[in-house]
Amino acid sequence: MALVVTIVFVTAALLTCAGMSASSDGRLLVNMTVVRRAGAIGAYCLDGSLPAYHIHRGFGAGARNWILQFEGGGWCNDINSCAERAQTRRGSSRLMNKLETFSGILSNNVSRNPDFYNWNRVKLRYCDGGSFAGDAKFDNGTLVLYFRGQRIWQAIIEDLLPKGLMFANKALLSGCSAGGLASYLHCNNFSSYLPNTTAVKCLGDAGFFLDSPDINMYHTQRTFFQHLVTLQGIEKNLDENCTNSISDPKQCIFPQYLLKYITPPLFILNSAYDVYQFHHILVPPSADLRGHWNHCKLNPKACRPDQLHLLHVFRVEMLTALRSFLFNSSRGGAFINSCFAHCQSESQDTWFALDSPKMHNETIAESVGDWYFGRNVSKKVDCPYPCDTTCHNLIGAV
Repeated sequence: MALVVTIVFVTAALLTCAGMSASSDGRLLVNMTVVRRAGAIGAYCLDGSLPAYHIHRGFGAGARNWILQFEGGGWCNDINSCAERAQTRRGSSRLMNKLETFSGILSNNVSRNPDFYNWNRVKLRYCDGGSFAGDAKFDNGTLVLYFRGQRIWQAIIEDLLPKGLMFANKALLSGCSAGGLASYLHCNNFSSYLPNTTAVKCLGDAGFFLDSPDINMYHTQRTFFQHLVTLQGIEKNLDENCTNSISDPKQCIFPQYLLKYITPPLFILNSAYDVYQFHHILVPPSADLRGHWNHCKLNPKACRPDQLHLLHVFRVEMLTALRSFLFNSSRGGAFINSCFAHCQSESQDTWFALDSPKMHNETIAESVGDWYFGRNVSKKVDCPYPCDTTCHNLIGAV
């Protein structure tokens, strides 16, 4: 019996250490895995390179539990911006860092990630520019661009299933920003790949992009997303229940319209003053050509009373879009704080640290863990800025 125990222990240790190294400052660095068979189903990054992910194996009680984290990084919605993106790490796996830091929800340290530290943790690299949802190709004879996000998602899942995902006891699909949007878009599909016995849940971090007018009452984000959906062939991959129930099916890329059709339990992590949305939806550059908002964008303390009023109105719009979920979802969780931030699950400072943002004396990590494991399913909504003194207000980050 002692021999068997030793073999199991050594095997688990090898799986845990495979593909990882530690930096001099103690960060967990995880090697990139290229999906070699992705080309068989036409799954390519914008530039035609193969998609990739990073995996750090689980161990102990978490060996059969999985987190899949979509990387974020904006979108491209026209040929020029996609051609430029194809020459960066956001459009080519050839240009990506081969080692990726795992922190926050991806950390393997129990003191930094108490509920998920020993799970299999996977980061899906983002190289399609369409939140892993497109299926099209552009070829004018001199330039070829692959909008194959949906196939990239499929290829990565099919690569992970035989590596243990098919035997998952628990699974969490997560993501940040454009990756947070991807977690909304793919939540139902993710559950279809897994056994009925798997506890599948989803987390959207900073992915609840609002269909809201800017300060000049133009629907800048709606127009941007419409062009994105058209260019990248996303509409056919949007939820059918949603697209069949709305006059413009393209609108179903917005989580506020998709939300009621998502079946697995969902946790919404978002700032009501999300910095990306502040800078690109409420006050996009096109709406402030003279730069009247420049100081406010860099420091909320520099905002004039009329500017703060519009920010509070935007917060109310977000809470209104979430109202049905907040009051009627019995299995959902939420952490809607009032910090000027964007993406709070991957950063250790905001996920779980001594000075992390809190509501009702709970960090984001504790709230997500309580929701996932059913210890205390709650929906926390912060008071308006500037009442929350735990915020880091990382406003200059976007």
